[in-house]
Amino acid sequence: MNELPIPPAAKSARQAIELARVWAADGAQHVCLQTGVWADPAAWGLMLVDLARHVARAYEQTGTCSREDALARIRAAFDAEWAHPTDDPVGNRQG
Repeated sequence: MNELPIPPAAKSARQAIELARVWAADGAQHVCLQTGVWADPAAWGLMLVDLARHVARAYEQTGTCSREDALARIRAAFDAEWAHPTDDPVGNRQG
């Protein structure tokens, strides 16, 4: 398995909850979510924007492109996927 490390702040926190795991496996995306964390689904929107900003910063830090260019590409792909989904996620509640 190629799991990412747990961030030090999450390891040392008195209370920490993993929100999501996203895997690329056999050419498909696989997701596990902890949906009981926030009562309002809008909180996921905030988290997704924060995540996009982290991704853009990572691209900038590796010299791939500027943060602004990365965010523009992410937003364009988000909007395109929102308007015309390339798949229909399925899943079931586990646990």
